[in-house]
Amino acid sequence: MNPEQLSSAVVTVLTSLVDEGALVLPDGVPTEVTIERPRQKGHGDYATNVALQLAKKAGTNPRALAELVAAKLADSDGVAGVEVAGPGFLNISVDAGAQGQVAASVVAAGTSYGTSETMAGQRINVEFISANPTGPLHLGHTRWAVLGDAIGRVLSAAGADVTREFYINDRGVQMNHFADSIVASALGEPKPENGYAGGYIDDLARQVGAASPGIFDLPDEERRAAVRAKGYEIQLAEQQRALEVFNTHFDVWFSELSLHDDGAVPETLARLKELGHVFEEGGALWMRTTDFGDDKDRVLIKSDGELTYFASDTAYYLNKRARGFDHCIYLLGADHHGYVGRLRAMAACAGDDPAETLDVMIGQLVKILRDGEELKLSKRAGTIVTLTELADEIGVDALRYSLARYPADSPLTLDVEEITKASNDNPVYYVQYGHARTCRMIENASDLGMSLPEGDSFDPGLLSHELEGRLLRALAEFPRVVASAAELREPHRVARYLEDTTSVFNKWYDTRECRMLPQGDEPAGPLNEARLVLVHATRTVLGNGLDLLGVSAPERM
Repeated sequence: MNPEQLSSAVVTVLTSLVDEGALVLPDGVPTEVTIERPRQKGHGDYATNVALQLAKKAGTNPRALAELVAAKLADSDGVAGVEVAGPGFLNISVDAGAQGQVAASVVAAGTSYGTSETMAGQRINVEFISANPTGPLHLGHTRWAVLGDAIGRVLSAAGADVTREFYINDRGVQMNHFADSIVASALGEPKPENGYAGGYIDDLARQVGAASPGIFDLPDEERRAAVRAKGYEIQLAEQQRALEVFNTHFDVWFSELSLHDDGAVPETLARLKELGHVFEEGGALWMRTTDFGDDKDRVLIKSDGELTYFASDTAYYLNKRARGFDHCIYLLGADHHGYVGRLRAMAACAGDDPAETLDVMIGQLVKILRDGEELKLSKRAGTIVTLTELADEIGVDALRYSLARYPADSPLTLDVEEITKASNDNPVYYVQYGHARTCRMIENASDLGMSLPEGDSFDPGLLSHELEGRLLRALAEFPRVVASAAELREPHRVARYLEDTTSVFNKWYDTRECRMLPQGDEPAGPLNEARLVLVHATRTVLGNGLDLLGVSAPERM
């Protein structure tokens, strides 16, 4: 019996009491009630404060209502007992058979266990990284490469239709600086003012020349355009390759330039004028974002006629909405705090309710230490440490998990030695080793001729040890953890859950009374087989959870 089933049982009891006339609820019976894990041992397996929540509406005393509910709930299938505590809390104990059935349910669900339909029908766009295609992805992008991907995964698991999107900043003066830097390197000239430096520019110059012989002999403007296009193509492909290796996947790579080429920007300006949210002043065109809480109005077209990035940003938001996205999530860096107000105001100016359609997340900085010192700069990229170098130095799994297990808004310092050591003190190793242990146990059971029991041969009531109850309750929590991580955009909840569940599993594994395999020449019995189901269920949950973080679940370590 899991929390959702208990919630249904309580709702059934409330409905029965109303039908009998023993309870009056003017607003009707709730469709679900909150079921929680008790904080103190000895207070049952689950608890609910439903009596405290409904007593006032029912015109009765909370404890009296709790007593009424407890009497009926105690007769429900799978409930071993109900105790009324304090002013009206209900502490519920589940019988071993109902609790043990959780293991079979997990195994039957397999890779779909933990998924739900809580966000079914929602189309959500998650935009993250969105770097300029003028250089390698670096440490500053790495946190979002992990969190954006993981947020997309938990949202999908909750039933949402998710699109992970990379907004390519391929328009603007930086693209000319990029091209000029490549040309200067190819011709052996000094780096131009505002140009890009680093060995990667020299590499690009060689690659561009090899891909397009004679390109550097073209007339200046023709050469700049050709080098810009070819350099962009090569650098973007390298960013895409680095992210795939890092296990971060995008569904859409959206070009900023396309918004201008297909007329989306002027169409956006025309719409804003119709809505009455733009004005002219000083020869420039402005959006009146202060009407919606921004600290100042924003320029759309400068007095010299140049379009601003904000004009592109607005057209891009409206493009997302036109593509049918109900909600747009933006993941921005620590230096983008000022964007929160302007993006919300932008959505409001476009006629939307930002609270319904927009979510702006600001991440904090990450430092990587090795031997107590900040990781040295890249030789190829000049002033940055690249994502590829980090993945090579630390490992994809260790880096992803270590970044995923903390809230996005917390500054983070990671030590290379700590997050790569093969020790239970290292969370990623701890969880992955827990998964590998379940695989080894299943393999050992197979060697002894054991297999999963079928049908009535599985007796869930045999999983009656206190630690088995704890582990089963932990496994039953997984769907709620995933749903919460999706709703709050907090994948670190999955990581912390995996660590807690692995801890319970290890305690069970180390307890002599909970041995899964038969000893010596004794044959495997129903209890051994029941525990094999429990191990299979644990493997399923740990594997599914690691997958939500984009981290591998090794079978051997």
